[in-house]
Amino acid sequence: AQSEHTAIVYVAPGNAGTAREKKVKNIAISVTDIDQLVSFAKQNHIELTIIGPEIPLSLGIVDIFEQHGLNCLGPHKACAQLEASKTFSKDFMAKYNIPTADYQNFHDAEKAKAYIADKPMPIVIKASGLAAGKGVVIAQTKSQAKQTIDDMLNGNKFGEAGCEIVIEEFLNGQEASFIVLCDGKTALPMASSQDHKARDNGDKGPNTGGMGAYSPAPIVTDEVHQKVMKDIIQPVIDGMQKEGHPYKGFLYAGLMIMPNGQIKTLEFNCRFGDPETQPIMMRLDSDLIELSFAALNEELEFYEAHWNPQTALGVVMASKGYPESYPKG
Repeated sequence: AQSEHTAIVYVAPGNAGTAREKKVKNIAISVTDIDQLVSFAKQNHIELTIIGPEIPLSLGIVDIFEQHGLNCLGPHKACAQLEASKTFSKDFMAKYNIPTADYQNFHDAEKAKAYIADKPMPIVIKASGLAAGKGVVIAQTKSQAKQTIDDMLNGNKFGEAGCEIVIEEFLNGQEASFIVLCDGKTALPMASSQDHKARDNGDKGPNTGGMGAYSPAPIVTDEVHQKVMKDIIQPVIDGMQKEGHPYKGFLYAGLMIMPNGQIKTLEFNCRFGDPETQPIMMRLDSDLIELSFAALNEELEFYEAHWNPQTALGVVMASKGYPESYPKG
């Protein structure tokens, strides 16, 4: 909304916060109602649509908007599998030598339990599909790991998302979020950030989709930055191009920076991650609309993003009981 190129920003479906912003208007259309969103964009001559959440991306919203001749910033359905399928993502990283934790995929609970029998604890168990950032359990003991495998594969705790699981080694270190804007061949890095996943003080509570974030992340030094761009980000872009699916839009790499200086990829998100976006956007001095069009027109190599040197901090408040069942509204 701050861009001089913007007359009005419509947010679907929006919330109480967006309702109060200048130049912003909520529209009551669900993020998965792609036909309605296309009609709205056409009727209102919308010049640019930016996709926030993962579900419409995995449904191919960008492909559909483009078929209607509409500018839409986000990865195509084929690229969005990097987030929508943990299995696809891990296999893709293995294929293109992108550093990540050792892993194996399972459909069968008994095979999964046999696999963990001689593995050290803690161990990480993930639902392969989309589970809104909550389909990851770090099992501290063998019995917790077995229970989780049963919950995910037999108990259907995550529905479709959990009918396949990924089990991977637990990595020790500090997490950082590394977000870039891509145009299919070039990646423009955003400011570094770090979010906190555990709900309670002292990182004691259950894992959530994020309880707050700050930018910049001191752990992302210049050296780490160069390494991530070279060993992780560029190989994703080159790999996607090789697969015949150039990656356009935001790409978020969740990283583990280990005490020995090694960097491994925990996961990819195909969008501007939450809650990291808020502190990152507070620091962006460049025009986001100009950068978005540069990405769509494959001209990012001619752009750089300018950042306020100050630190930005975001805090999340959650309803009691989150991320399990909690009162809504």
